[in-house]
Amino acid sequence: MPGVQRIGGRAVAVDRANIDTDQIIPAAWLKRVERSGFEAGLFGAWRDDPAFPLNRPGAAEAKILVAGDNFGCGSSREHAVWALQDFGFAAVVSPGFADIFHGNAISSGLVPAQAEAATVARMFAALAADPDAEVVVDVAARTVAIPSAGLEEPFALPDFARWRLLEGLDDVALTLRHAAAIDAFEAARPSWLPAQAPAGPAHR
Repeated sequence: MPGVQRIGGRAVAVDRANIDTDQIIPAAWLKRVERSGFEAGLFGAWRDDPAFPLNRPGAAEAKILVAGDNFGCGSSREHAVWALQDFGFAAVVSPGFADIFHGNAISSGLVPAQAEAATVARMFAALAADPDAEVVVDVAARTVAIPSAGLEEPFALPDFARWRLLEGLDDVALTLRHAAAIDAFEAARPSWLPAQAPAGPAHR
């Protein structure tokens, strides 16, 4: 996955707390076998309301979602992250994230920017006054900003998560960084132990 250092662009504000993964992507969408095409199901039940923020003009170009506390709670499903990314979001700003969602976001390259509640409240106010305002999430600096509103504040992101996002490392890429050590270990294993099969043509 590509690394991410700075995200700037339009934002969508959904001022609701405890948005769970079933609200982010309804369970019916989990039947899909592909890893893409989930954008139509994002907040599926809520988008029936014409006034829902994702239905407003310009929302389709948004790169950042600003939401209430405890975002991504509920059942564990990577599809919630994929749906947000398929819609076009590269970052979510919230006062707090559910642990599993936070981990899934990091693994898929979606930035979970955990800002103070007061900062997020100021962002909601600024975006209510100017929905077209540019929002900037700087992963390298760990700051979120709305320049036109004079807002720039830090957000929490563990060092390891920051490094993974900057380098664009999913779980497979993290493992492959140790490919030489893995190959050396396999080569030294006694022949009577299970071993990796040599690479070859795929069997049908």
